[in-house]
Amino acid sequence: MFFITSSYQMESIEKTNGSTTVVRTQSAPVKESPPSPIPTPTPTPTPIPTTPPANANQSANFEELFRVFAKFGDPKGVGDAITLSNSDKWFKQSKVIDGKKLTTVDTGIYFKQIAKTKRSLNLSEYCQFLETIAKNKKLDLNEIKHKLATSGTPSTTKTTTAVTTGAVGRLTDHTKYTGSHKQRFDNSGKGKGREGREDVSNKSGYVSGFKAEEHH
Repeated sequence: MFFITSSYQMESIEKTNGSTTVVRTQSAPVKESPPSPIPTPTPTPTPIPTTPPANANQSANFEELFRVFAKFGDPKGVGDAITLSNSDKWFKQSKVIDGKKLTTVDTGIYFKQIAKTKRSLNLSEYCQFLETIAKNKKLDLNEIKHKLATSGTPSTTKTTTAVTTGAVGRLTDHTKYTGSHKQRFDNSGKGKGREGREDVSNKSGYVSGFKAEEHH
């Protein structure tokens, strides 16, 4: 017969030849497994956008620069429509055209698709032009607009300037001309045109040879 005296001991009574013997046995403690922890779901990190989201200021800058580039080179323009050449200048300055993913050949094709027979696009049509580029070239439309909106005003630092030094400077210096070539320029260096190349007859009625003509 067994009696449970604790979680660690048990007693048994054995009868041998009329005598009773109590035998105690030590049992190993029972280890209870701790409850399994409930797994905590790992939050998915939010991807960091590479392009700033469009906002009111960016839209305002985009529209303002559209007008500036639209009338670039045309002092009388109002900036309501932009030509392909001015658009390409804007694209190059803002690094939208990189010569690999997007080229001037691409912009010419998509510009023509929207413009049809017109030479320029208004603001609404230009936005369609940008959407067409983004769709066909698999580019981010917001990124294109962001680059255009932050490009700054038209740059003229790369315009061609006249060379006035070296051999070119000597050839364009009218003070160094002699003989008949010297007669082609006036004292300020401005060309006389035909009068500097040909003898133009005087049809005023005065006989040639007079030192001066009388003006009435």
